[in-house]
Amino acid sequence: MASGFFAILDDIAALMDDVAMTSKLAAKKTAGILGDDLAVNAEKATGFVSQREIPVLWAVTKGSFINKLIILPIVFVLNWLYPPAITMALILGGVYLAYEGMEKIIEYIFHRSKKAEEVIAEINLEVSDEHSEKAKVNSAIKTDFILSLEIVIIALGTALEKQHSLTTQILSVTIVAIIATVGVYGIVALIVRMDDAGYYLMRKSNNKGFLSGVGETLIKALPIVIKSLAVIGTIALLLVSGGIFMHNISYIHDLVPHSIPSIVAEFLIGIIFGIIAVLLMTVFMKLKKLVKK
Repeated sequence: MASGFFAILDDIAALMDDVAMTSKLAAKKTAGILGDDLAVNAEKATGFVSQREIPVLWAVTKGSFINKLIILPIVFVLNWLYPPAITMALILGGVYLAYEGMEKIIEYIFHRSKKAEEVIAEINLEVSDEHSEKAKVNSAIKTDFILSLEIVIIALGTALEKQHSLTTQILSVTIVAIIATVGVYGIVALIVRMDDAGYYLMRKSNNKGFLSGVGETLIKALPIVIKSLAVIGTIALLLVSGGIFMHNISYIHDLVPHSIPSIVAEFLIGIIFGIIAVLLMTVFMKLKKLVKK
């Protein structure tokens, strides 16, 4: 009886060791996509009045957890029933990311000449409009779904490479998914509250000394960080989408010359697919309007 009990404990210890090792390897492989996830979602979580930042971020975080609750069982079932279906889902997600990234670039190019007053009015309208807030939250959750899908699939691929048992696969991939959500949105929360932390430090030190200087730096740095994240987030969308196409479509992978750095190739591929996606969507919307008339 005692020997059987200790044997079970030994099996559990071995399982936890495999899970920890696999989770560590998967986290390393998904580090790049986690960085992209952070940039994209931090950019999407900004642009609201101070009182709405945390509620909006919490709504997106809950959506991210729900995304992973949906993705995890589907990915395991698809991998069991029909593995190519996962690749197809990744490619469709890549099209969505490429479209969203390219749409931002086109929007910036064709609307940058607007008067400052018009732009400010539009921003204020967007911030105060409840429907616009919901639309931005929904957009962030949709983007998170695609990025979460890639994170889960990469983590699963790591577990499959090590030929671990199904239990180890499920536990390790789930751990990576949870860490990704908590880590990414925890950092995003810190970013969007930089100014509040700065004001707190300045009040605490009566606007004197080292703490006051740190607080002032945080306040001044926030607009720069937000603007940087807007650019980084757009680039991240195109890089992630280009990486999906390059690594999952053999024709594209073979077409790219080996002399071109992979990051450059992925970015260019993301742009090309993004332009095609935007053009197709534009044609679709115009046809839709004509049908309604």
